[in-house]
Amino acid sequence: MRNHPKGLITLAGTEMNERLSFYGMRAILVLFLAAAVTDGGMGLDPGTATAVVGLYLAMSYFTALPGGWVADRLLGFRRTVLVGGVVIMLGHISLAISLGPAFVWLGLALVCIGTGLLKPNISAMVGELYQGDTDARRDAGYSLFYMGINLGSAIGLFLVGYLGERVDWHVGFAVAAVGMGLGLVQYVLGQRHLKGAGDLPPRPLVEGERGRLLRIAALAAAAVLMAGVVAAFTGTLSIDNVTYVLTAFSVVVPIAYFFYMFVVRREDVTAEERPKLKAFAWLFIASAVFWMIFDQAAGPLTLFAQNHTDLHVAGFAIPASWTQAVNPVMVIVLAGVFALVWTELGDRVGTGLKFAIALLLCGFSFVVMSWATAATDGGTVKVSLLWLVGVYLLQTIAELCLSPVGLSMTSKLAPQAFKAQMMGMFFLSITAGDAIGAQVSRLQPVLGGGYFLLLGVLAMVCGAALLLFVGKLRTLMGEERTAAPAAA
Repeated sequence: MRNHPKGLITLAGTEMNERLSFYGMRAILVLFLAAAVTDGGMGLDPGTATAVVGLYLAMSYFTALPGGWVADRLLGFRRTVLVGGVVIMLGHISLAISLGPAFVWLGLALVCIGTGLLKPNISAMVGELYQGDTDARRDAGYSLFYMGINLGSAIGLFLVGYLGERVDWHVGFAVAAVGMGLGLVQYVLGQRHLKGAGDLPPRPLVEGERGRLLRIAALAAAAVLMAGVVAAFTGTLSIDNVTYVLTAFSVVVPIAYFFYMFVVRREDVTAEERPKLKAFAWLFIASAVFWMIFDQAAGPLTLFAQNHTDLHVAGFAIPASWTQAVNPVMVIVLAGVFALVWTELGDRVGTGLKFAIALLLCGFSFVVMSWATAATDGGTVKVSLLWLVGVYLLQTIAELCLSPVGLSMTSKLAPQAFKAQMMGMFFLSITAGDAIGAQVSRLQPVLGGGYFLLLGVLAMVCGAALLLFVGKLRTLMGEERTAAPAAA
């Protein structure tokens, strides 16, 4: 951190606490939703519970696009992050107060909205700290930022996971609220280190746009309300149907927004920026496939840990939610190594190659999961925890090839007119992947190990296809290949 801006510590610390709250709650969410009402849970069918978790994760990133717009046009990055943190804390408080299902759904909605305001904009602020720096140094900065994220994730998974499973679900949610509160305090106290980054919106609304915005917002709210009323009166309002509608939105919206940037607002994208935007579109698809698999840790993999894995370690039965902590712990160990590797390699290894490697490794992790499922002998045998450790190791290496690099890539490829919104677009790739994963996860109980094998092979095929177009992507992105040094 010594050779990086001091503002990185402020942003990484804030994100660390936000991820403590987010991943801590995520650790127990599927277990809470699937637990019987008599055990303090929601009593949902496991297939519905995994779909709800997947759609909750998808919506948490879906809101990143309007969150980026709010920063771009209204508040600027800095204030939008602050508002988002407050909304997230209120969401966790709603989950913690244990006053019935309505407060659970309200809490999840508030966390989704707050995450959309905070997540893309704090990541964009990291990019602003490295204005004028080399791509390699920016990648290294994002890797260190990512290490802070995973430190918070690990703490949240262990702390909230244990309290939620072993004490009370709502005590776990309360700890998540406290984590976000600490993050807000840290963010306010560290403002001076940001040196004005994100203070002003890049493209503030002009005269007349505010009234049009209010009319559009009012019409959208009225349409949603009317749709809900109609669904309630016709008997079609159900948790499953809501997830289907949200999945459709998660796929349609990014397609529509690419059309908006490429066609409707074509004049706002310069000739130099347009090839980079095309490269971003292909990497968007690769990212969606990756997250479709990776984020199933919160649903099918956690239920696999609870039902089919021997969780005894040194005579102690660990909570099933703790298995999710393998990933952030490994990121903490490996992130610094990857930061050094990317710095050493510089521009010799392009973004496209990193994404291809990520897809191949993440796909292979699900092939391993199919072997683990076969080892349960139809669910009659509990398998070793080492199966899940191996799966998460492969996914962690894949994540470090894609996620921090993806954040850095987005800040580099973003057209100036859509800078914060493009960070939101990167998170929409996670939305699309999580939403599709939420629905296909319903097939896991039916397909068994074949489910993991099918998705794993799909990801590996996509990774192999991406390898064939690495050179083309480098050209579109304007990445200049650095010649390897001559041998001594």
